[in-house]
Amino acid sequence: MLSPKQAADRAAQAVERARAAGADAADAVYAGDVASSVQVRMGALEDVSRSENAELGLRVFVGQRSASVATSDLSDDALAALVERAVAMARLAPEDPWAGLAPADRLMKGTPPDLDLDDGGDPAPDTLKAQALAVEEAARAVAGVSQSDGAGASASRSTVAIATSHGFAGGYRVSGYSLSASMLAGEGGAMQRDWASHSARHAAQLEAPELVGTRAGERAVARLDPGRIESGAMPVVFDPRVANGLVGHLVGAIGGAAIARRTSFLLDALGTRVFAPGVVIEDDPHRPRGLRSRPFDGEGLPVSPTRIVEDGMLETWLLDSASARQLGLEPTGHAARGVSGAPGVSTSNLAMLPGKLPPETLIGEIERGVYVIELIGQGVNGVTGDYSRGAFGFLIEQGEITRPVAEFTIAGNLKAMFLNLTPANDLEYRYGTNAPTVRIDGMTIAGG
Repeated sequence: MLSPKQAADRAAQAVERARAAGADAADAVYAGDVASSVQVRMGALEDVSRSENAELGLRVFVGQRSASVATSDLSDDALAALVERAVAMARLAPEDPWAGLAPADRLMKGTPPDLDLDDGGDPAPDTLKAQALAVEEAARAVAGVSQSDGAGASASRSTVAIATSHGFAGGYRVSGYSLSASMLAGEGGAMQRDWASHSARHAAQLEAPELVGTRAGERAVARLDPGRIESGAMPVVFDPRVANGLVGHLVGAIGGAAIARRTSFLLDALGTRVFAPGVVIEDDPHRPRGLRSRPFDGEGLPVSPTRIVEDGMLETWLLDSASARQLGLEPTGHAARGVSGAPGVSTSNLAMLPGKLPPETLIGEIERGVYVIELIGQGVNGVTGDYSRGAFGFLIEQGEITRPVAEFTIAGNLKAMFLNLTPANDLEYRYGTNAPTVRIDGMTIAGG
């Protein structure tokens, strides 16, 4: 795996060759990683793997025509062939008036911020095995756990670099560690499964294996003997594990492509109230050791913390350069680029910031409702905002979480759901997209 400087140089070489071969403009991205993982089940080693991958993607422009190609062969001969193929493909591609590199005057300049994303670690397989076994042992020790569906530990280091023909070249490296377990409780057809995991950029940040395992076991046992819930309108409380999906639906609706194509339920919502007063949603690419922190975006533009929603008001679209041109706006530093294809839009460390009330208070005010811990199916219409998902959770009675309930559906419309959403104060940064416990009043429950 190349260093960030070597990776940026290799991407720049590809760009230079593309210009020499007749491209009017070009950009290239390098992605390399080294990853190790260990899986165990029922106290026995199940799988040990280690992979080393490196790819380079090249995008070239001939006038308003463009093409993208990628290769895992980084030799000089392969790079020469890649360039020739890309330029030939671009000359045959249809014209796209919106495609192109990011504006030259907006490119990141100077030294990228140090976000402390790499701890330089490379744990031995024996270390990962010990961690995985400790996770599983703790999970299986929970009373009521009957089977293990497996536990694992992994570690990786990755390098990303981008170079453009109009003046940008940069790269960075990240490390990553994770622990996970999936457990079964009960017997036969009454078995229930649940899981737990934790990921971190630095090994020192990772939760103790025993904590992750115990959480997985307790979650599985808590799901035993689920009942049914009657149909009706009632409050729904979303566990943080599923509440972050609501934030994800917002991102899908405010991405530049959806707005430019007029396929978003929030098409005319910029500058208007979309959430209840007090709700704040922030994207922070500069979070030290963040799971999705980055010093620049996928087009070489600088990034900075962004309040997407402020006091319930929608403040911005999320735009790469192509969608910004189409809308007559400026890119927002949210471009994301893989080794193949054109850039899209992605957030970094995205979070709905905590509210003022603890979850116990949000739940304590509910006479009858449901606490949702799992959502099933993809019943979300991004054009209309209609929302209908299968769910598993727990009944709320007289302000208390009582018994598990299954085989019900929660439904509403995301516009109304957002406006009736109240966040609790228990935000934790555990994923790329995070939310606290949230309560939404007036949803429709279809039980049986």
